[in-house]
Amino acid sequence: MSRATLKKDPRDVAGMFDDVAKRYDVTNTVLSLGQVYVWRAAVREALRITPGMKVLDIAAGTGTSSASYAEAGADVIALDFSIGMVSVGKERLPNMEFIAGDATALPFADDTFDAATISYGLRNVNDPDLALREMLRVVRPGGSLVVCEFSTPTWKPFRQVYNFYLGTVMPAVSSVVSSDAEAYSYLMESILDWPNQTEFGARIQRAGWRQVEYRNLSGGIVAVHRATKPKASENTN
Repeated sequence: MSRATLKKDPRDVAGMFDDVAKRYDVTNTVLSLGQVYVWRAAVREALRITPGMKVLDIAAGTGTSSASYAEAGADVIALDFSIGMVSVGKERLPNMEFIAGDATALPFADDTFDAATISYGLRNVNDPDLALREMLRVVRPGGSLVVCEFSTPTWKPFRQVYNFYLGTVMPAVSSVVSSDAEAYSYLMESILDWPNQTEFGARIQRAGWRQVEYRNLSGGIVAVHRATKPKASENTN
């Protein structure tokens, strides 16, 4: 079993997700106490999907979120770095288009998509800022970015409880329900290492996106950031 570190070597990260692919969705549902369904609905809402809208779902895993976007009328491509995740996704969703690919070197032409989205995956990329710039490149001017990522609870007492959950409860539960408890130890570390809502919003802005805004979910456990790619006539400085 692979154990990635905060250095986020792409081979280690991909191998880790290969190991957990078959039980990934079940484990996430249990560890989030079912909140993952609420978070998924919030991302779908932030995408503002219209019929035929071209959406790139990065770090799509087994395609659970991608399927919900397709049900809302989007034309979705599900991309993931883990061959194991892509294989499980293709088996479960044979009508969905899955591509194995790297978020820092997206295999698409400029201005291809109406929107790009990534959920719980950007913090696992070894260069998140490059990934944000790549998403900017493949989205058309006026198109949107939606990032759903674990963040920082806004109420200090709740933040202390949450940190206890991450450090004590989550490892214990993952050892029972996951095929690779070591992988979830890394995921806990990566959550605590990730910037808070405001800091991450500034990074999105620096990558070239504009109209950056965010919405806290579940008290700030998760934040959904939304931004727009500026049109050619707009000042990007």
